[in-house]
Amino acid sequence: MVELVTYIVEQLVDDKSAINVTSQAADGVETISIRVAEADVGKVIGKQGKIAMSIRALAKAVGAKEGKRYNIEIED
Repeated sequence: MVELVTYIVEQLVDDKSAINVTSQAADGVETISIRVAEADVGKVIGKQGKIAMSIRALAKAVGAKEGKRYNIEIED
């Protein structure tokens, strides 16, 4: 899942070297944290949060197929 999120974020941002995607599992939920350059945060979130919601929807769909739960966080 981290690879999928990293690939999606790489396609959105200008500064690919500043991408940092990490994952932590706790209580049956895997939390994936996305950290990008300050100038690219808006590109990952999107207008009215639509891109962020789309990334979360993809994570939910993959999680349903795998039987896992994912939580996506975009850090400033």
